[in-house]
Amino acid sequence: MAKQLNIRKKVIWSAPAGSRFVALASFVKAAETQGWTDEEIQYVLDEVVDTDDDAAGLAVLADYTAR
Repeated sequence: MAKQLNIRKKVIWSAPAGSRFVALASFVKAAETQGWTDEEIQYVLDEVVDTDDDAAGLAVLADYTAR
């Protein structure tokens, strides 16, 4: 069973146009710069990859984005 994390952090970044995978690469760089742990980044990465389509993946990333 996958470990559940309760991540309350938000990343300050601008999502580039394109697929969830393009956005994810940018998100990971921003999260690393802002001090996220590897475990936290991997958790978000897994969430995004496991979605059914780009819209759902981008919605996951939006949940971790500072507004």
